[in-house]
Amino acid sequence: MSSHRRHHGHAGHGADSAGSEPLDIPLQRGADRGRATPAAPAPMRALVQRRPAESTALPPDVFLIGCGGDAAAAGQPSAQTMGFKAWNLLRMAELSLPVPPAFAIGTLYCVDPAARALAADPDLWRGALRALERSTGLALGDVRRPLLVSVRSGAPVSMPGMMETLLNIGLCDATVGGLLRQTGNPRLVWDAYRHLVATYGEVVAHVPAQRFDDAAIALLGAHDERDFDFADLRSLTHRFLEVYAQGAEQPFPQDPAVQLAGAIEAVFASWQSPKACEYRRLNRISDAIGTAVTVQCMVFGNAGGKSGAGVGFTRDPATGEPALWVDFLFNAQGEDVVSGRRSANGHDELAAFLPEVWQALTDAAEQLEHALGDMQDFEFTVQEGRLFMLQTRSGKRTPQAVARIAMDMLDEGLIGRTLALERTAGLDREALARPRVVARSGAAMLPLGRAATASSGVAVGEIALDEARAVARHSAGVPVVLVRRDAETSDIAALESATGLLTQHGARTSHAAVVARQLGKVCLVGCSELLIDETARTIRVGDATLHEGEMLTLDGNEGVFYAGAAQVEIEYPEELLVRLDSLRAEVAQPVVGRPGRSRRDRAKDSPQRRTKQVLSSTGHR
Repeated sequence: MSSHRRHHGHAGHGADSAGSEPLDIPLQRGADRGRATPAAPAPMRALVQRRPAESTALPPDVFLIGCGGDAAAAGQPSAQTMGFKAWNLLRMAELSLPVPPAFAIGTLYCVDPAARALAADPDLWRGALRALERSTGLALGDVRRPLLVSVRSGAPVSMPGMMETLLNIGLCDATVGGLLRQTGNPRLVWDAYRHLVATYGEVVAHVPAQRFDDAAIALLGAHDERDFDFADLRSLTHRFLEVYAQGAEQPFPQDPAVQLAGAIEAVFASWQSPKACEYRRLNRISDAIGTAVTVQCMVFGNAGGKSGAGVGFTRDPATGEPALWVDFLFNAQGEDVVSGRRSANGHDELAAFLPEVWQALTDAAEQLEHALGDMQDFEFTVQEGRLFMLQTRSGKRTPQAVARIAMDMLDEGLIGRTLALERTAGLDREALARPRVVARSGAAMLPLGRAATASSGVAVGEIALDEARAVARHSAGVPVVLVRRDAETSDIAALESATGLLTQHGARTSHAAVVARQLGKVCLVGCSELLIDETARTIRVGDATLHEGEMLTLDGNEGVFYAGAAQVEIEYPEELLVRLDSLRAEVAQPVVGRPGRSRRDRAKDSPQRRTKQVLSSTGHR
């Protein structure tokens, strides 16, 4: 029942292409959207317009994305000024991918508390909000056609899951009826409203999430929320409003502008959250770069059986295999996938039930790789059979995937030799060594359980059920395997101390799994048979019970785990090593172009060159 918490994040924003016509995001009953079709190409000056006719001047470092170019941006759009999330939204919009209209409040407003307070002042973003309203034909707080938005963080560097996001901002007692008329879907409306109340309570008003969990269980029992009908969700929303008022000592804000101001301030403040600070410390990221905030029109992955939310990689982040690697949940919002609290479906279900969406997603993934010159980690929502791209970034990957992706992209002509060398620098035989579990004395090995592989390899260590145990045993020089119910980014300190992570719930693309892969930790998620008893300090799988401190082996190569310490051997990817040696030998020789490709052609392959070409229409450099 905890998945109503923090349903903020990835799926749930939206609109298709930028344009001057009103954008009907919520679907009418009986609408037939069909396959997402990219709009005709539009120059980036239509996305971040400098000097349009009848423009509305914006404050410094407030930027529009896909709003039809009816406001002038004061500031230079870049990953540093508007954060990578918004910057890549801008780049996807230039590629005519279906991107929700949005505005971004730049990193300038994260430098200190005074700047963050300024960002929460409606005077700063009122002009950008009006542009967003004009582009969608909706209005924040309008009782007939309400605009709902997400508020998301986005630093100049990727920090997956380390800061806050809120969905459904703008929903209140007065706008419920308008959203119901637009969508014809009472379950969606009340699901969205109760998500907002719980998430806003936790993130903005600091009401403990457990209070909402307890209230939900007391009212409806410990059932899967997907089984609730709209009447259940309506009752739950009313109960959550009471819990909010009791915990915050004031009612839930019914003014959407107040909601938006509070959300913006809270997301900026999450830059200084403990997990964000710990992540920056581990990755040597400067506190000074700050985060931006993106305010984006909502679409709904929880609109029914032809809707859902997903996260994917354009190639396998564990092995580098050139195939889409996607987690998807039907009738869900994006936080359901990335929160680590629910297990997701793979791409087979999406391809089987929504083949046109799958083809559109495949086309978009190929387009992103060609334009950006790297494997991408992307997030998307499907609303009533219509695809919306919400985010893209260079994907975290294992060393073996780094090498294979670089070599494959070189062979495909997506990058040049210099960039391939840069990406594979330091990847020698030992760096690419891969451990594998082997049977002792030829005896057959019986796995204790199975789970989805989020990060490959083999991890052997003592079972640790919380951060304190993991850190203490690691400090004593003992390897540990962290075993948790959910794959959550709040476990980052414990994960840093562990050799691997095993979870009962969670998807391969959850934020915690992404972080585990980045840290080089073996990660298995979504073992439904796993039961954890924190009081008894035990785990149980089937008839087997193990105590905290006993040994456990995770085999991320096969997606299984074993009781005890298994025997491990090291193997090497010989074919991949030969390809790397060939590249390095070729570069060490006098300049000789690869067959059919001149030095000039190779320069054109670089993502830096492609980015400059994308920006050339606006004069940005």
